[in-house]
Amino acid sequence: MQNTTVQNATMPIAADSDSATASQQAISAQMAAIATAYERAGVEETQPRLDYPPYRSSLLRHPTKDLHHADPEGVELWTPCFSERDVDPLEADLTIQHGGEPIGERMVVTGRVLDGDGRPVRRQLVEIWQANAGGRYVHKRDQHPAAIDPNFTGVGRCLTDDDGTYRFTTIKPGPYPWKNHRNAWRPAHIHFSLFGTEFTQRMVTQMYFPNDPLFGLDPIYQAITDRKARERLVATYDHGVTTHEWATGYRWDIVLSGATSTPTESADQGGDH
Repeated sequence: MQNTTVQNATMPIAADSDSATASQQAISAQMAAIATAYERAGVEETQPRLDYPPYRSSLLRHPTKDLHHADPEGVELWTPCFSERDVDPLEADLTIQHGGEPIGERMVVTGRVLDGDGRPVRRQLVEIWQANAGGRYVHKRDQHPAAIDPNFTGVGRCLTDDDGTYRFTTIKPGPYPWKNHRNAWRPAHIHFSLFGTEFTQRMVTQMYFPNDPLFGLDPIYQAITDRKARERLVATYDHGVTTHEWATGYRWDIVLSGATSTPTESADQGGDH
């Protein structure tokens, strides 16, 4: 074993550079040390850290150069356009895209998209993608031994209404293993993408489910070092959203800016975890 100093916290890590050989115990020790250092520093952080050593690939994949400001008008000349005619309301139901019923817990996920002052963001394009009930994505890079559901692709989109509300019908995703360290598992989650009022304002984030036992073990979730900020990524079970003998219901509001804004995925995550 050797010692390394990370984010003002010293902790043991395995000498082997192969991150997949690290144990959950070692990863958890790193996360605990970083959390302790964060609490002692007393400086609020509400977004994921780009350099978060327990999330191994963040050290290799995050930007190494300063970001450049883009001319919003210039960007708009080269980006796709969409309107209400381009987004079919049926695209918001991920359970009817194939010939049969998908396997798993059918659920409704709904909420409002708000700006930093609590005002609704209307006609916002909201896109989601997720694993199936067994924790498997329909993607060639996902090769872990869980079944692919032929009746579930796991992608959908909608536009928010005049009240800023979005609504999806889908299947509750399962947790799945990933190669960050030995026996690493990701909590069940749904990826969200929103574009704001311009394409330069795109937000990509993840929604989680309440009381997931994997929260404390997951370095992507824990990369948001502030507990209250992490909790803003967790949906609430809402019995008023459920449908009798058809679907459970979860509510999750998304705030695009301000002190209570929804944390985003860090630039290195790439949306595949």
